[in-house]
Formats: sequence, C-alpha cells, structure tokens
Amino acid sequence: PAGGAAAMPRSGVPLAEKPVLQMAPTVDLPAKVCELVLNAGPDSFSGLAAAGFRTAKSLPGEWHESNCRLYHKAFGGCEQAERGRTEAKELAERTAVAAQRTQKDSTAVLRQRLQGIRFWKADLQKEIEDLDAETGLLAAQKLRLERALDATEVPYAIATDNLQCRERRQPPDLVSDEVESELLKETELIRNIQELLKRTLMQAANQMRLNRDQKEVCEMDWSDKVETYNIDSNCGRYSNQSTNIQFHPSSVKFEASISTPETWAKFSHDNIYRAEQEKLASINLRALIDNILHDVSKDLRTQCAAVNEAFAKHCEELDDTKLKLEYHLEKVLKEIGNQEANIAALKQAIKDKEAPMKVAQTRLYDRSFRPNVELCRDEAQFRLMAEAEELTESIESLKKKLLESEQSLRNLEDTRMNLEKEIAVKTNSIFIDRQKCMAHRIYYPVVQKLAGY
Repeated sequence: PAGGAAAMPRSGVPLAEKPVLQMAPTVDLPAKVCELVLNAGPDSFSGLAAAGFRTAKSLPGEWHESNCRLYHKAFGGCEQAERGRTEAKELAERTAVAAQRTQKDSTAVLRQRLQGIRFWKADLQKEIEDLDAETGLLAAQKLRLERALDATEVPYAIATDNLQCRERRQPPDLVSDEVESELLKETELIRNIQELLKRTLMQAANQMRLNRDQKEVCEMDWSDKVETYNIDSNCGRYSNQSTNIQFHPSSVKFEASISTPETWAKFSHDNIYRAEQEKLASINLRALIDNILHDVSKDLRTQCAAVNEAFAKHCEELDDTKLKLEYHLEKVLKEIGNQEANIAALKQAIKDKEAPMKVAQTRLYDRSFRPNVELCRDEAQFRLMAEAEELTESIESLKKKLLESEQSLRNLEDTRMNLEKEIAVKTNSIFIDRQKCMAHRIYYPVVQKLAGY
C-alpha cells in the first residue's frame, strides 16, 4: 500500500465524470501524501495469527473511490458555495437597488399624499374661516333683530297709552273716530312685526347653530388632516440613517375600518359642500333679515305718520268746533244780558201800571158814592171803566210777556251751560289729543333705531 500511494500522480486524481463549470474557473487539487503506519506492535493483527479472517479494513480500490467521492464533494461544495456567494452578492445588490427604488417611490407617493392633504386642509381652513366670518355677520344681524324688537316696545307703549288716554274723553267726544282706527291699526301692525321679528330671531339662532355645528365638523376634519399631515411629513423624512426607526411587523396589515382614497376625498368634499350650503343659507338669511328690518322700519314710520296726520286733523276739527262754540256762547251771554234787561223792563212796566190802575179804580170807587140820580152811567163812567179794563189787559199782556221772557232766559241759561260744558269737553279732548297723545308721540323711534342700528 505504501508503494501504491507513492505511485499516485501529484498533479491530481483523474475524475470519472468531468463537472460542468458555471461561474468559477477550475483549479487543480493539491496532491495529498498518505503515509501508512505499519502494524508492527504486539497488538497488531498482522502476522499469521490474523490470517484467514475478514476484518473492517477497506480494499485499496474502495479507499481510492472513497477519496475520489470526497474530492468531488469538496469540489462541488466549493463551486456551489462560490455560485451562492456570487448569486447572494447579485441578489444583495439587486435588492438594495430595489429597496432604494421602492423607498424613493414611497417617499414620492408620500409627497403626493402630502400635497393632497395640504389641498384639502387649505380648503377646509378656508371654509372654517368663511363660516366663522359668516357666523359673525349673522350674529350682527341677529343683534339688529334684537335691537329692533326692543325698539318696537316704545311705539307699542305709545300707541296703547294713546288709546287709554283717549278713553278718558267725555261724551259726546268719546267716539270711534279716524284717530282711534289708525291707532288700532298701529297696535296691530306692531304686534305682527314683533311676531315676525321673534320668528326671524329663532331662525337666525338656528342658522347660527347649524353654522357652528358644520364649522365644528370641518374643524375636526381639518384637525385630522393636520395630524395626518404631520405624521406623513415625519414619515417622509425617515431615512435608513434615522435613529428612531424600528421593526413593527403588525403594521403591514390593513386596518379593518380603513377608508379608501375615494371615500377619504368624498368625506372632505361632503363636509366642504355642506359648509358651502350652510354659508349660502346664512347669506340668504342675512339678506332676508336686512329686507325685513328695512320694511319693518318703513311700515312703522309710515303708520306713525298716518296716526300723527289723523291726530293733527282731529285737533284742527276740535279747535274749529271749540271756536264756534265759544262764538255762540258769547252771543248767548250777550242775549242773556239783553233778556235780563228786558225782564227788568217788563217788571218795571208792570209796576208802572199800578199807579194808573189805582187812579182809575179809585175814581170809579169814589164815583160809586154819588147820590141818587147822580149815580149816572155817563161818558166819564164809561171812559173810566174802559181805562181800567185797558190797564188790566196791559198788565196781563206784560205779565205774559214777562213769563215768556223768563222762560227764554232759562232756555238761554241752559244753552249757556250746554255750550260751556261742550267747550269744556272740547278743551279736554284737545288736551288729551294734543298735550297727552301727540306730545308723547314725539318719542317715537327714528327709522335707524327701528332698523336695529
């Protein structure tokens, strides 16, 4: 065996099958010198004692075959390892390029996403600012409504006070005239206006609530966009050299309630659309409030002018009637004086007839004592009797005329009293309408105050 080992070529062992080369070139295997140790000791199996027995020793051919298999296996292992190293290097380079490209694409997509978030965030912020400004303008209109509603209390108090004051007029001036009709129209108009302003106030308050609710929705969406923008911005700044990166294996799974880009955009679009709708409704309501306040103030001032005109016309009528009554009272007073003088003259005339009557009756009485035939119905007797009769008729006529004059004087006194009473009634009516009502109406609010300014 030692001689067989020495006879092997040192350049290498011939192979039964030539391996197929792929990437690495073929190299010669180094020659291996095998030295056999001879069993010369006392415990060795060599010698005649072991002759004829089969042991575990291999035959030289098996030994060479075993060595060849080992060589082939080592050579194949090296080639496979070299191919693996080459493939691993290429794979590492390829995956590094792919990872860099993928990371770059992801960063670009994140930047695009940031642009989308920034776009919707800007639109939401604009809608929030517009809604806030619109709510402020609507609040100013609401304040005008409240001021206008408060301002209607003064006209209503004036109108009701006028009606109550005019109830204190005395008959026959206690009538349902044009002034009362206009005052009733004014009170009815003010009540209707107050109801309209109250309804409009409720509508404005409800619209302000809707504006604030929609603003809150947009603010929540905007806040989510800001938080998301900060998160994606931080994600875009991450790199392979970042110190705050780590493994999160569970994050590669989709969330159960995750949204899609379509639903994400639709959500913000719907919020902006509803905000636009509420803003448009608020603008229309502000225009309506402005028109209402303009019409209300105009109607109130128009009705106020109508009431004032009716008051002025009625006061002129009262003044004219009072002047006429005073003129007739003056005439009646003058006539009363004349009638009193006439009665005094009649009484004096009756008194003046007493002396002639006494003379005539005394003459007749004395002549009734004429003696005998001297008691004659002579001309003097007839004339005295006629005189007495005439005086009696005259006195009766004067007394009758005196009664008539006294009755006329009583009638004139009654007329005077009625005229004086009527003049007092007219004076009271003029005082109520002019001093109480019209003087109170100078405090009627102006158009600007009725319009809520």
